[in-house]
Amino acid sequence: MEFVHNSSSSAIRELDLKLGSPTTSLSSSQPHRMLQVARFAWATLCFNVAVMLWGTYVRATGSGAGCGDHWPVCNGDVLGSSAKVQTLIEFTHRMTSAIALLMVGCLVVWGWRVTSKGDWARYSAVIAAVLLANEALLGAALVLLGYVAQDKSAARVLFLGLHFGNSFLLLATLALTAAWLSNGSGRYRVIRRRRQVTAIGAGLLATMVIGITGAVAALSDTLFPATSLRSSLLLDVSPRAPALLHFRLLHPPIAILSACYIAWVIFTSSIRERRVSQRAIGLILLLVAQLGIGVMNVLLLAPLGLQILHLFVADVLWVVLVLVSADLVLERENAHKETAPLRSDLLRAGGYSQDSAQRRMQNHFGKSTRSHLP
Repeated sequence: MEFVHNSSSSAIRELDLKLGSPTTSLSSSQPHRMLQVARFAWATLCFNVAVMLWGTYVRATGSGAGCGDHWPVCNGDVLGSSAKVQTLIEFTHRMTSAIALLMVGCLVVWGWRVTSKGDWARYSAVIAAVLLANEALLGAALVLLGYVAQDKSAARVLFLGLHFGNSFLLLATLALTAAWLSNGSGRYRVIRRRRQVTAIGAGLLATMVIGITGAVAALSDTLFPATSLRSSLLLDVSPRAPALLHFRLLHPPIAILSACYIAWVIFTSSIRERRVSQRAIGLILLLVAQLGIGVMNVLLLAPLGLQILHLFVADVLWVVLVLVSADLVLERENAHKETAPLRSDLLRAGGYSQDSAQRRMQNHFGKSTRSHLP
């Protein structure tokens, strides 16, 4: 019995050294590879933001029809020798989109290799790949159906809304993938506070609505450029004005009300959790900055550079909002669930009681097993 007791104690110590604590077990396993794939995930996210910004430039310059009604080639050729500036702009957008698809595909394979079964990071990367593929299909539909250049149809507005909403979901999944990989990956679960989860979910939905109405408002600025602020306002409220122009009038008040609601939800939730993180503070500052840029965009009649800046801040704000929301509504599952049966067998083989086994596990793992995203 003494031999069994000593051997099992040695096995327990060896297992402790191999497993480590819940917060360091993953970091002690392939830390360099995990860090590399996390950095690549952040780079992939940044590159996709750049692709979105270039897409805004394509729309604002009317270059969406630069390749005619051909996709993925341009006017029946890869890139003709007599290509115009608009053709080069549109073709560049398609090439960067292809690179983004390749990067996300590499992220899926690489992330799958360095994470374990059940880790959320590997599945969020797969969802990102699906969303990016859908993004390409929506972009192809816009070109093939002729919803580019000066087209003012309701179908274009619908596809534009779907396109932008899909882009936001893509950025969200990439941001979560990068954050989870940076945190060592793992499994999470939604907290049991239905009211808080619902309020934060409504804030995310409101942000998507702001983005979609903003994209439609930007399209109306492109199709119906204003010569002055007064004439623009008169045209927006005119009963004879196209329906597309009413989005330009509705977007500012919707954005202000939604921004106030989002700031209130994040602030009150952070106070309730007693964790006002730097991300939460940065999010509120971004909301204020975005509202200021929006006001300048209206007063200056939406110059192209300000439109791109407006979208860039919107993308950054969305990413930060997703990460803050995940930090508030998700908690890491117990890291020692899978090893508990093995530990119990070893403890019983060594002659430990259930109480002493519990004390050993508490001393090793700590009393608190809850861990939020950083």
